Amino acid sequence: MIREDRISLNKRFIKVFNLLEERGVVIKNDRNGRGMGDFAEKLLGNRAYGHIIRAYLNADDKRCIDYRQARILCREYSVNENYLIDGIGTPFGFDLPETVKEDRGSGKIGNILFTTTEAFAGVAVDSSSFAQEDFEFFTLPGLAGSGLVAFPINGNSMEPVIQDSDLVICREIAGVNEIKDNKIYAVKNNGQLWVKYVQRIPNNKGRIAHLKLISANHLEYDPFVEEVNEYTRLYQVIRKVSDL
Repeated sequence: MIREDRISLNKRFIKVFNLLEERGVVIKNDRNGRGMGDFAEKLLGNRAYGHIIRAYLNADDKRCIDYRQARILCREYSVNENYLIDGIGTPFGFDLPETVKEDRGSGKIGNILFTTTEAFAGVAVDSSSFAQEDFEFFTLPGLAGSGLVAFPINGNSMEPVIQDSDLVICREIAGVNEIKDNKIYAVKNNGQLWVKYVQRIPNNKGRIAHLKLISANHLEYDPFVEEVNEYTRLYQVIRKVSDL
C-alpha cells in the first residue's frame, strides 16, 4: 500500500507538471528537447520511460513519484523543494515563512515582508536568501494571510497610477492562466522586475507564450513583450502605499 505522504507528494508533482506545461517548459509531443521523453530522461534517466511519467500523472494509477525523483525534478526545473517535498510555500518563486513574525519588543505581528526591489528581482529569491535578522515584517488593515511581499517602486513608468517611491504589496499567482488582462502585476523574469499593466498573448496553439507589458505613463514608455518561460514569476499587485 502506498503511504499517504507519497500520495500527497504525487499530487503536488501533478500540480507542478501542469504548471510546467502551462509555461511551455514541458510540451508532451515536442521533439525539440521539451517533450515527455526528454522529461523522463531527466527525471528517470531513460527517454523510454515516458509511460511511467504518464502513470504518475494519472490520478487513478497506483504508481507515485518517489522522493529521489522529486528532488531531481526540483534541481532540473527550478522547483521549490520545500513545496514539492514538504508542501510548504508555492511551487515556484518567492516563498515566505509559513508563520507570521513577531516584532521583537513590540508584540506586533507582521504578515507582509518588506524587501528591496533589487533583492526581489533576483533570479532565485526565497526566504533563505535573507538573513533571519534582516527580515522586516509589517501589517496593514484589510490585508490578512501569508505570502505577501512589499517593495518600493523605482521610476515614473506607472505614473500617475503608481508614483516613484510608492510601496506596492503583491501576492504570487500560480501561472499565466490566472492573469486578468489589463490588471497590474509585478513580472519577474531572468533577474528583471517590472510592475505594469499586463495582457496575455497566446500562440497559435492557444498557450500563453508571451506577455505584453504596458506602462501607465505611455507618453514616455512604449509597451513591450516578454516571453513566458521557466523563470517567469507573476505577482498580482493588490495595494499601493504612498508616503509611508
